[in-house]
Amino acid sequence: MHFHTSYVRFPIPPLERITALITCSYLYKLQMVCLTPLPPCVVRQPRTGGQLEAVRRPAYLIGMADREKITLATLRGRKKSRTPISMLTAYDFPTAQIEQEAGIDCILVGDSAAQVVLGHGSTLQATMDYMIAISSAVRRGAPSVFLVGDMPYLSFHVNTEEAIRNAGRFMAEAGCDCVKIEGDHRIADTVRALTAATIPVMVHLGLRPQAVHQFGGYRAQGRDAASAQRLIDDARRMEDAGACALLLEAVPPEPAKIITESTELPVIGCGAGPHCDGQVVVLHDMLGLTAGPLPRFVKRYGEIRNRMTEAVRSYLTEVVERRYPGAEHCYQMEPGEAEKLRGSSRGQ
Repeated sequence: MHFHTSYVRFPIPPLERITALITCSYLYKLQMVCLTPLPPCVVRQPRTGGQLEAVRRPAYLIGMADREKITLATLRGRKKSRTPISMLTAYDFPTAQIEQEAGIDCILVGDSAAQVVLGHGSTLQATMDYMIAISSAVRRGAPSVFLVGDMPYLSFHVNTEEAIRNAGRFMAEAGCDCVKIEGDHRIADTVRALTAATIPVMVHLGLRPQAVHQFGGYRAQGRDAASAQRLIDDARRMEDAGACALLLEAVPPEPAKIITESTELPVIGCGAGPHCDGQVVVLHDMLGLTAGPLPRFVKRYGEIRNRMTEAVRSYLTEVVERRYPGAEHCYQMEPGEAEKLRGSSRGQ
């Protein structure tokens, strides 16, 4: 795979190529896109002459004109046409750029960043300021996707006014299209208040990582008829309260299918079987960046951790052996200036 311009043709750096191909593979599995060449970088002539060089452009200037903005209306249309919705997590600008270029519909800026980015043992350590900062970065990298901001622990539980204020920050400061909150029937009033404040809300049902201590661990939900029925009832209550979408995590396919077929809301599955309107996984898990065992529902589409380790080791070897940097990586003095410098140095 190569970038193309009218001036030069050059390869995408290996790690970026691998990540883009894996993301495209994920989309292909959902039968969402056809693989197409990635958009071009800018190519310019250096001021001092010499070979043309590639210049990175901001993501919002690369290949954005041809892509229509994904909106809530788009997702509702996908549900009606039974076209699967693709969603991945992202926590930074370049990853968001890659996901948009690959054709992902939705990006969830999840509080899972506390685990996969910051190294915490749960999502509870994510803060509002941190989530707003990374959500803003993702929006700059992917202006056309449907962007979902994940409201962190206790950011919507204390009272309605604080919930509206915090959710409003995701919309106004970070440019999100909706917010996601975890809960059950007890958050119906919060969903209703946010909706009344013109803030679209995706409700996260099933396994709720923010309630990990209440659940006694990361356990699948709805595995018996009674608890499955409670999930179905909660989904109806969330729709009645004004939710714009649902996310079901770690739920058997049977209740997920009933919920998906009984609501007009787009339903995104995260380990909830094949019947949901769309699928989401944590990017680090599907790329193979996460060390250790993964949830049952995660499929690895690559082994980027191993590739990165190989690249770092290659860099280390070349630095130690003084093979990097080479002459091609050095800036050159103007003609004749090196001799002048050497002469003046000898004179001292």
